[in-house]
Amino acid sequence: MMNLTLKQLRYFDVLARHGHFGRAAEVAAISQPALSMQIKELEEGLGAPLFERGRQMRLTSFGEDFLPKAREILRQVDELSDLARAARESLVGRLRLGVIPTVAPYLLPRIVARLGVSHPDLDLHIRETVTPRLMAEMEEGRIDTAIVALPVSEPAFTEVPLFTESFVLVRPEADRDLPVPSPEALREMRLLLLEEGHCFRDQALSFCGMGRNTRELLDGSSLSTLVQMVGSGIGVTLIPEMAVEVETRSARVNIARFSVQPQRTIGMIWRRASPLARQLAQIAEVVRLSSL
Repeated sequence: MMNLTLKQLRYFDVLARHGHFGRAAEVAAISQPALSMQIKELEEGLGAPLFERGRQMRLTSFGEDFLPKAREILRQVDELSDLARAARESLVGRLRLGVIPTVAPYLLPRIVARLGVSHPDLDLHIRETVTPRLMAEMEEGRIDTAIVALPVSEPAFTEVPLFTESFVLVRPEADRDLPVPSPEALREMRLLLLEEGHCFRDQALSFCGMGRNTRELLDGSSLSTLVQMVGSGIGVTLIPEMAVEVETRSARVNIARFSVQPQRTIGMIWRRASPLARQLAQIAEVVRLSSL
């Protein structure tokens, strides 16, 4: 009977995600030769190759079949660990927290500081990426919970609203004395928004009454980039209220507020089946207090 180890399965999972021994070894915190040896031993134990070696690592057909089963085993092992942690009143040990990019730079410092006081034994691991990726990683058990814009409308997840915030208009300083444009007027302006995949982009487009396939926009990778472009006179943009203080420090821009303010609700989500649901609700309250 072949002896597969959890360590081998975890290394296999990391290598499958990154497709490169060097990057995978860095993420797994082991040397590249050690990782290579573990994968070789796993393949020898299975009696079949998992990867096609080349300039880029690719899964073999057997590897593609093996991957989801290996990930399910790893997910269930993590849930066993969570069951033990759930017996405690307060969450201790590792917490894998996902955060969307339009929240992370502005709220995370306060969250980390407050959690350091309320949960001193917590080992916080942060993952910053867009909502669809966070949802996929939560489904796979790679993160425990995430701070996102609600609703996500996924029956498998619990959604807990935390706070609501408004969007503001960022325009060049030279436009300070002009009337605040209506949503209809914004459609005729050069509107700078985040690239595809960011929920904030979709929310801004919805406020302006513009479709998701609108092409007459400039796409940015971060709110900071958009604000600096506005400061250069290229166009206008929308940003969430929490980002104003940080993003406008070094840009010559004017902040304007709409008469009817567009808003978003920020909340936390986690798997309904998570053994840590009670403890995660406690964390959600800490996050809510951090936003005040």
